[in-house]
Amino acid sequence: MLSRRSLTAAALFLVAVATLCLSPRVAPVGDGLPDRLNDATFWQLVEELSEDGGYFRSDNLISNEETYQHVIPTLRDRVTPGGAYLGVGPDQNFTYIVAVQPKLAFIVDIRRQNMLLQLMYKALVELSEDRAELLSRLFSRKRPATLPEPLSVRALFDAFVLEPPDQLLFRRNLRAVIDRLVQVHRFQLSSDDVLSIEYVFRAFFEAGPDLRYSFPRQLGGGRWFPSYAELMTGTDAEGEPHSYLATERNYRMLRGYQMNNLVVPIVGDFGGKSALKAIARYLRAHSAVVTLFYTSNVEQYLFQSSGWRQFFDNVGSLPTDGNSTIVRSFFNTGFGYRPQVRLGPGSRSAMLVDSIPDLLSAVRGGHVQSYYDVIERSR
Repeated sequence: MLSRRSLTAAALFLVAVATLCLSPRVAPVGDGLPDRLNDATFWQLVEELSEDGGYFRSDNLISNEETYQHVIPTLRDRVTPGGAYLGVGPDQNFTYIVAVQPKLAFIVDIRRQNMLLQLMYKALVELSEDRAELLSRLFSRKRPATLPEPLSVRALFDAFVLEPPDQLLFRRNLRAVIDRLVQVHRFQLSSDDVLSIEYVFRAFFEAGPDLRYSFPRQLGGGRWFPSYAELMTGTDAEGEPHSYLATERNYRMLRGYQMNNLVVPIVGDFGGKSALKAIARYLRAHSAVVTLFYTSNVEQYLFQSSGWRQFFDNVGSLPTDGNSTIVRSFFNTGFGYRPQVRLGPGSRSAMLVDSIPDLLSAVRGGHVQSYYDVIERSR
C-alpha cells in the first residue's frame, strides 16, 4: 500500500505530465539568434563560414525569375517568422526576407562576386533613408525633383527612367560605398574585391533600371530576361506587389536587417562540404531552425554530377522543423527537362514549394534520383 507521501508525489507527477500535454513549451524557431551582429562578428561569419570561390557561367547581377513573387502568399501561410533564412543569388532574397521575416539570413553563392554584390547593396541601403534615395545611389541618377504621393513602385521607376546617369554621381557614390564598408565597418576587402564592386556598381550605372540577368550581353536573345525595374514592379498572381521596393514599409524593414548586420553573405557551393555544414553548426549552437531555404534552380546544375548527393547531405545537417520550406525555380528551357509544370502565359519559369522534411525523407527512401524527381514532387 502506498504512503500518503508517495500518493502526493504521484499526483504531482501526473499533474505535471497533464500540464505539459495541454500546453507544451515550444521554443521559438530563432530562440538563440542575436537581434544584432556587431561588425567584427558579421565579418568573422563571412570569412569563417565561406569556402573558396567557384565558377558560374553568368554574372547573375539580378534575377531572371519573373514569377518569383507568385509564391509569397503561400510562404506567408506556411513559414513561421523568426529562425533562419537561407538563399542564393542576388537581391530577390531581400523580397523573400521581408515577406517571411526571419531573425537572421544567410545568402550563400558559389561566386565571391555575389558576396561583394551583397556588400554593395548593404552599404547602399544603409546610406539611403528611403526608396528614392536608394535608386538615386544605385543608378547614380539625380533624385527626381517631384515624386507623386502616394508613391507607387511603378511611379517611382517611371520617374527615374527620365533621369540621365551622372558620371560624377557614380564616382561619389562608389567612394561612399567603399568607405562605408572599409572605413566604417572595417571589413577586410582586398584591392581585387574593390575592383569587383566597382564592376558590379558600374553595371547598374550603365544599364540603369533596364539592367537584366544577361548583362553585359543584353542584346538579342537576352531581352526576354526581366529587367530590374520589371522585377521590382512585379506582383504575385493576384496582382499584389511584394518586392522590397514595393512600399516604404518593406524598404524600412530591409534597412533594419542591413543596419543590424542580419543579412550575411557567404561564399559557398551547395554541393560542397563546408559552407552549408558550417551554417548548420552555427544555427544549432544558437537553437535556431531554418524556416525558408530559397535554392533558385541550383539543383538543376547539381544533378549534372554527383553534387546533388552532397547537397542533400548538407540540407540534412541543417536544423529544421515540420514547417521548414524550400522554394525552387523551374525553367522550361535547358538540360532537356520537360516536367509537367504549369507556367503562366508567356512565362518561362515557375516558383515551386517543397517541404524540407518530406524532401529529405524522399531522398533517404531512394525516391529522388534525378532533377525530374525533385521538380515532380514540388507544388
